[in-house]
Amino acid sequence: METVIVDLKKMAHGGSAMGRAKRGRTVFVPLTIPGEKVRVQIRSEKKKFAQGALLKVLQASPERVMPRCQHFGVCGGCHFQHMSYAAQLLAKESVVRDQLARLGGFKKANVQSVLPNPQPWEYRVEMVLSPVGNGRLGYWSPTQKEVIPIEECPIVQPALVTLLQDVELDLPDLRKLSLRVGDDEALLAAIEVDGVEPPQLEADFPISVAIVLPDKTAASLVGDNYSVQQVNGRDFRISPGVAMASSPAGMGLVVETVLRYAALAGQETVVELYSGAGRLTAFLAAQAGDLLAVERNTDAVADLAVNLHDFDNVAVYEGDVEAILPLLPIDAHLLVAHPEARGLSRKAILAIVAAKPERIIYVSSDVATLARDGRSLSQQGYSLIEVQPIDMLPQTFHIET
Repeated sequence: METVIVDLKKMAHGGSAMGRAKRGRTVFVPLTIPGEKVRVQIRSEKKKFAQGALLKVLQASPERVMPRCQHFGVCGGCHFQHMSYAAQLLAKESVVRDQLARLGGFKKANVQSVLPNPQPWEYRVEMVLSPVGNGRLGYWSPTQKEVIPIEECPIVQPALVTLLQDVELDLPDLRKLSLRVGDDEALLAAIEVDGVEPPQLEADFPISVAIVLPDKTAASLVGDNYSVQQVNGRDFRISPGVAMASSPAGMGLVVETVLRYAALAGQETVVELYSGAGRLTAFLAAQAGDLLAVERNTDAVADLAVNLHDFDNVAVYEGDVEAILPLLPIDAHLLVAHPEARGLSRKAILAIVAAKPERIIYVSSDVATLARDGRSLSQQGYSLIEVQPIDMLPQTFHIET
């Protein structure tokens, strides 16, 4: 395979640094840092760019550090352990600016500095694992195209690492195993299997076990069928098929930022789309006059009812945003949307525009789809005011915006 020397210029979305080789060819190289000169093996080539694998760092960045994990660069779960935390934040801000400019047309966007996560290590409250064989578990590596057995993981909470070392699970139909730890220190294992019959399981240590069905609803096999997660001092019940905030501290920053942007006075009508288990909903409801929440996941709606039992100004609508939003008889002062990484569908954007909210707060876990959807909203008369990136997942390229 071809070997080239690359001068790296900037960080690209996805965790690779981008640079130029001879004849101006653009090359993307993971595990590198802008400003470095590296020797690279070309692994794949497209019409306008190439993907390379790092062979040797010829001129290292002063921000290069020793990764903490023996699996770094192989398992694919982390992308930035080789960078100082300060450099990670600057790289993420650069990516946000680049994506908004290139994909959204927001060349002069008011992008704030990335809010750092107060817990850059041992923050994750969930591990999503796949079977390796012989009862062992590991992470699916998109680069290696196989499951990598895991012995340690310095970005997850220590209780999960201990649990991983104790778990042996040999189920022939096992597709995925999610291990969660709640703020009450209770452990939950959620299994996804190909078979239609739930397996018979017993646990030799205190842990709840649930099976997650194809529709993302869950059934309890052993113990409680939920975890408890605390965000900014408030407890939330989270069912196995419902998304859990990977970093409670990071989620706290999201809540604080949304409330700052919302600047509610207590009389406003707020519409929240993709409410999940209500981690944002509760804090918005505490400051709003009325809140209408839309969520399609049945278990999330059940969690929402439990988590917001002390509010009488919240109405919850179960179903797809595209179907529910046009039916709501509302005059919204504020609309808050927190979609999945794939962003808003075209129908959802049209429904939002038709609802004519005075203001929109868009919470995104993928800045590329944020830029795309922001462009669509701007074409419908909305203006981008400010962008606040938040480092929800340190050591990875992911950025909440």
